[in-house]
Amino acid sequence: MAVIKTIDLVGVSNESWRDAASQALADASKTLRGIQGMDVLETSAVVANNEITEYHTHVRIKFRIER
Repeated sequence: MAVIKTIDLVGVSNESWRDAASQALADASKTLRGIQGMDVLETSAVVANNEITEYHTHVRIKFRIER
């Protein structure tokens, strides 16, 4: 029997929502083992002077609990 745990993170990038998601996954992989998937829950951006200055991607990381 397996148990999958999830954590929610918000990745931040100056380049794109995709890069922000990759940043979240990269940071999660530094401390989590057994990552099995990721859902993109939401995207948003910070705007200044009518331009996007930061891309935010809210993700849910799924990983298997080791016994």
